[in-house]
Amino acid sequence: MSVLDLAADAAVLFDRLVALRRSIHAEPEIGLHTPRTRDKIRKALAHLPLEWREGPSTTGLVATLKGGAGDGPCVLLRGDMDALPMPEETGLDFASTIPGVMHACGHDAHVAMLGGAAEVLAGRADRLRGEVRFMFQPGEEGYHGARFMLDDGLLGGADRPLPDAAFALHVMPNAPHGIVGGRAGPLLAAADQLQITVAGRGGHASMPHDTLDPVPIACEIVSAIQTMIARRFSVFDPVVVTIAKIESGTAHNVIPDTARMTGTIRTLSAANRARLKEELPLLAAGIAKAHGLAAEVHILEGFPVTVCDPQAVDLGEKVAREMFGEQSFLRLADPIMGAEDFAYVLEKVPGAMFFLGVSRAGEDWRQCCGIHSTRMMVDESVLPQGAAFLAGLATTFLERGWG
Repeated sequence: MSVLDLAADAAVLFDRLVALRRSIHAEPEIGLHTPRTRDKIRKALAHLPLEWREGPSTTGLVATLKGGAGDGPCVLLRGDMDALPMPEETGLDFASTIPGVMHACGHDAHVAMLGGAAEVLAGRADRLRGEVRFMFQPGEEGYHGARFMLDDGLLGGADRPLPDAAFALHVMPNAPHGIVGGRAGPLLAAADQLQITVAGRGGHASMPHDTLDPVPIACEIVSAIQTMIARRFSVFDPVVVTIAKIESGTAHNVIPDTARMTGTIRTLSAANRARLKEELPLLAAGIAKAHGLAAEVHILEGFPVTVCDPQAVDLGEKVAREMFGEQSFLRLADPIMGAEDFAYVLEKVPGAMFFLGVSRAGEDWRQCCGIHSTRMMVDESVLPQGAAFLAGLATTFLERGWG
């Protein structure tokens, strides 16, 4: 089955992909429960021969397309559905109608491209050997939606095995137009939330000697964390710890009782992730104790490291080059310290996530607003390319496996 034929089939769907993307963009939903988005997906794909499953924990959907050419392997394609709690400032005609909620990470485009892949593959189901599962997932933006769908058995469980391979595609507005990017090994970081509370004894700001001032201790802890990262962790296994918020005090002349800090921990290995969970509390408590105060550290576990299988990345590169030309695929030299809950799927199923550049053709992509920007834009002309690439990943794996 020629991947060029898949691209041609996807190009015909352009208007439908744009319509689905814009409909979802205009009514964004947050978290694990996205019923409007779910219903739009079901309606858009209702004419296809898909078997649908839903679970009790989310409004996530898994649609299965069974090939008509006999038994074979199973491949999973995933698109996320949820939006972000932020205002939209794009000025688009189809901008969000929900105040304070926006599709600023491209999940509306992900759904449209996955729906397009389902259309393309359903049109040649009689030639497919095996099956394709389309995972429409809510709750990617910090809600662990993929983990819930796995726990609900939607991807596989007692009644059917997990897929043999899994792929996802994520748009990048500040990347070259139409370029597919990927890398073997760690692609995205694990992300945990850090909370530190320094407890002292407040009093009058003119008499700090009669208090136990938590503010300078909090500042010392922030600096010490950066020193620890720079001097005790290898630069070849990167770690990022950022304190992004410090709260303390009520007035200019009052020393407060407490200072609170929140931040993020980003790691590319399970070893460093576990090590920081042990060493950050020791560091903060030790500094506070040296000054007669106390510090408590809480680490809220987020997504694990997104690790891409080398064979899966090789397959993606092959599909992209065959479909769009030799210059269409970019091997990323370094991981990105953002995080993705597709990592939960890749912990259980070999596969890969790829990026697709959706800056406008001819624009300087370096100047484009990135994901999670209130002004993030998607060049919709790339939607059929994303749909075709996903379909190409599925057909190539079903036909050749990792070979």
